[in-house]
Amino acid sequence: MVENLFEYDSVSLCDNGEGLKILDQTKLPNEEVFIILQNEEDFTDAICSLKVRGAPAIGIAAAYALFVLMNNSGIMRVPDYSAEFSRIKNLLLNTRPTAVNLSYSLNRMEFRYNECLKDKSITTELINQKLRAEAELIKKEDICSNLEIAKNAITLLKPSMSILTHCNAGHLAVSRHGTALAPIYLAKSKGWNIKVYACETRPLLQGARLTSFELKRAGVDVTLLCDNMVSSLMSEGKIDAVITGCDRIARNGDTANKIGTSSIAVLAAYYKIPFYVAGPSTTIDHYSLTGDSFVIEQRSPDEVTEMWYSKRMAPKDISVYNPAFDVTKSQLISAIITEKGIFRYPYNFEI
Repeated sequence: MVENLFEYDSVSLCDNGEGLKILDQTKLPNEEVFIILQNEEDFTDAICSLKVRGAPAIGIAAAYALFVLMNNSGIMRVPDYSAEFSRIKNLLLNTRPTAVNLSYSLNRMEFRYNECLKDKSITTELINQKLRAEAELIKKEDICSNLEIAKNAITLLKPSMSILTHCNAGHLAVSRHGTALAPIYLAKSKGWNIKVYACETRPLLQGARLTSFELKRAGVDVTLLCDNMVSSLMSEGKIDAVITGCDRIARNGDTANKIGTSSIAVLAAYYKIPFYVAGPSTTIDHYSLTGDSFVIEQRSPDEVTEMWYSKRMAPKDISVYNPAFDVTKSQLISAIITEKGIFRYPYNFEI
């Protein structure tokens, strides 16, 4: 079974409900360090600094964060609860603007809270129990969704294929299994010998640090390459398909994913290689008609100029362009794979 490939989840609620245990992904691949998040600073830092990352995992972590922070607040009166709930929700909502799973999970938690308020005799203790159950359900649904994505995506693959992926959309980016990597793990469990090429994914190197780490750990044949080597690889006929994850999908199929994804889609179209996007249906933003309306997160210049170097590698005070994501136009995407099925251009996610 594909589940047996993983020793732990990257996001797990502590048994006492007073903290969230995460794998600090900024330490990988050299160290596997688990940390416990308990207060506002812990959670906001973990999300902003990418200790926890990946659109689904961010959403799950935020749902747990809302429960943990309210549970730890010690608030006993329901009238005092609402203001604090709204403040914490907005605090978490502003940590990462592009990934839609963050707002989806927080809105679900708010909906559950509002349902609780319909009971005029409800206590804050019971509200906390309901919020915990909702956060646990969000994680459980994500695990099931990942498996369904794997089952749908593997129908597009064949044994012995070579797959290119960008960034990290695997076990570390979700509750378990992955989105883009879920079919790879399912293929592995079936005895298929699929080969994966993983882009470094600059500037934060999620492909080099995370995707290559987890695929190698799972016994998958993986080769690392720099982002600017993709065209060379494709021109040699070494890639049969591209599969990436996504952080937001517009109603027309435009997709936001880690910076560099759009370039790969253009190259795949030129070389006539299928370009697939895998993600849960919760990543579809029904309020955005196209990707033009997506808010693209701009990150610190330090990630480009010095983060991975023993000495600064760029002149001081140099201007830096550092968007976290780009938008791949729907016409370049061969198929979008969710737990609900395989969708093709022109996209209609309402069915």
